[in-house]
Amino acid sequence: MNGAPIAPRHAGPPENDEIVEQIVKAISSVRYGHVQIVIQDSRVVQIDKTEKVRLA
Repeated sequence: MNGAPIAPRHAGPPENDEIVEQIVKAISSVRYGHVQIVIQDSRVVQIDKTEKVRLA
């Protein structure tokens, strides 16, 4: 990733914009690892971020 922010492609309700912002923040803060989005009833209910530390 080149460090450039990822902009949402369309404007939605404010709560959706906040969710997109949180997802982008999680993705931008991980150098090695993963971001998992948990969805229930078609809604994002949880964002998990796991970062790995590379020693060599």
